[in-house]
Amino acid sequence: MKGRVLAAYCGVGGDTAGYQAAGFHVTGVDINPQPRYCGDDFHQGDAVQFIRDHGHKFDLIHAGPPCQHDCTLTAGTNAGKFAYPDLLEPTRAALEATGRPYIIEQPPGRASKRMRVDVTLCGEMFGLAVIRHRNFELTGWTTDRPKHLPHRGRVAGMRHGQWYEGPYFAVYGEGGGKGTVAQWQAAMGVGWTAVRKEIAEAIPPAYGQWLGEAFLVHRAALEVAA
Repeated sequence: MKGRVLAAYCGVGGDTAGYQAAGFHVTGVDINPQPRYCGDDFHQGDAVQFIRDHGHKFDLIHAGPPCQHDCTLTAGTNAGKFAYPDLLEPTRAALEATGRPYIIEQPPGRASKRMRVDVTLCGEMFGLAVIRHRNFELTGWTTDRPKHLPHRGRVAGMRHGQWYEGPYFAVYGEGGGKGTVAQWQAAMGVGWTAVRKEIAEAIPPAYGQWLGEAFLVHRAALEVAA
């Protein structure tokens, strides 16, 4: 066993599957029930509180707090009773209190402007049929920033009544001539759920595997130096 990872705000477990592929035992925590979560064990509850109570027991913590507070897609509804909580800063504070190495994951946008972007991953780096840029803040460990490869074309789908071909799928929402569930599963590498919302909210497992393997390289280098 190469260690234990805590996946906070785990959802269905896109990052979890990647860390498992890298050899980690992965525990997920999420405020909502996740009957199709793919990890080794799951706890339903508040992620921030779980990190505070148990985060010190893990070798690495991966936290991807929901981004709706900062998301441009929800900016018009993020007010009053529809307001989304800002979970980025409370999550970072809880992570720092553990003293353990951690990763904060967010999509590009306003949230990423409030974090240190140490690594950006893209589906093209892994030969996936999604672009799905994600930014990562690494604390307590480091790795080299990977080269961002040029995209091979545009995202396929309907735009203003016209269909465009392309090597990538838009894995979000329901309309716009988006791919089938099977195409989404193959594009993301998320084959254990057929629920569109769950696939759309995940990150490709390839990202988690890359991060997990990079963490192992960093840890091995520290052990050699010691």
